[in-house]
Amino acid sequence: MQTHTAPLHVALIVGSNRHGRFGPVVADWLLERLHDRDDLVTEVVDVAEVPLPMTFARTEEASAALASVTPKLAAADAFVVLTPEYNHSYPAGLKNLIDWHFTEWQAKPVALVSYGGISGGLRAVEHLRQVFAELHAVTTRDTVSFHNAGGSFADGRLKDPSGPEAAAKTMLDQLVWWGRALREGRTARPYGG
Repeated sequence: MQTHTAPLHVALIVGSNRHGRFGPVVADWLLERLHDRDDLVTEVVDVAEVPLPMTFARTEEASAALASVTPKLAAADAFVVLTPEYNHSYPAGLKNLIDWHFTEWQAKPVALVSYGGISGGLRAVEHLRQVFAELHAVTTRDTVSFHNAGGSFADGRLKDPSGPEAAAKTMLDQLVWWGRALREGRTARPYGG
């Protein structure tokens, strides 16, 4: 299959590792949207399952954790980052995953999905935009956010899916456009940022 039409390999990053987290509910909903598309192939990277140490000492534990996650990030053409908002920003576990990597993010698009209370995690999204810009990644303009997320779902299903589904379609369409354009660019000429 030609590069410009081959499905994009997308890493869905579940960004919270707190006990009792709500992220898996949103991730399951998001995975249904991703799996409905024939232009995307998805692999989940859950920070709760990646025991990266909080210091940058190269230990056996760090090496094993990196060996489990770095190839998934490197192989991805694009990313969807799912984040809650903790203290007006994104979680430490997600920051840790991001900071252990650099070239894996470069010249690739990142779509952002957030959840939280009244703000829906949008403050976390704005912080992540700055971080990914520093890593030479491109964030999609449109996002999906769940305000008062716990009350938006019942038994793992959205009570009113129309708005979030429309937002997800727009966001994923942008991710595919950027993903294809940047993949073709990296193929034609390696990124040297």
